[in-house]
Amino acid sequence: MSDTVADNLARVRERVAKACASAGRPESSVTLVAVSKLKPASLIREAYAAGQRDFGENYAQELRDKAVELQDLDGLRWHAIGALQTNKVKYVARVAHAFHALERWEVAAELSKRREGVAPLPCYVELNLGQEDTKHGLAPEALGDFLTRVRALPNLQPVGLMALPPPTDDVARMREGFARLRELARAHALPSLSMGTTHDFEQAILEGATVVRVGTAIFGERA
Repeated sequence: MSDTVADNLARVRERVAKACASAGRPESSVTLVAVSKLKPASLIREAYAAGQRDFGENYAQELRDKAVELQDLDGLRWHAIGALQTNKVKYVARVAHAFHALERWEVAAELSKRREGVAPLPCYVELNLGQEDTKHGLAPEALGDFLTRVRALPNLQPVGLMALPPPTDDVARMREGFARLRELARAHALPSLSMGTTHDFEQAILEGATVVRVGTAIFGERA
């Protein structure tokens, strides 16, 4: 018999708890975001029934559609975690609990404009630590000026940093990338860190992650 979403979720939570214990942190200091992109709403309902409340979506229109389909689930929190085009901002601004991939001023300005009438949108600024051509994100040296501009917007609240460090199986290199993000957040007075995925979230927690984004370990491989 194959494992259920609830089974997988329980195992991930246990791993989060152990990593927090190793780091000398309370489990409550880490928010687990279940990354549900390209997965059916039925699996989100299964995770919700098992107590999960935070879900991550990469694509704005998929987020829009799932938010409508699952609006009966009280307390569900949507995290927009993928790169965003200005013409799709309206979908995120309306329903997102947080945005994890802020990297462009045009998107920031449009989000603030579209967010009017509700609480400011918590945002994580995405950095490209390895300066990889295939990844989104600001260069670290551009962070200060960008934050100054974003902090002046009325309806956004920059709360932290996000990054996907260069992939590696070397634990020391993993932790080095996460530690660098932590120090950048500290230098810019940002309290939160969105870092760590199925492959490396335990190492991210050891280096201070406050949000981990886990998809495959909960929902299985994507088609």
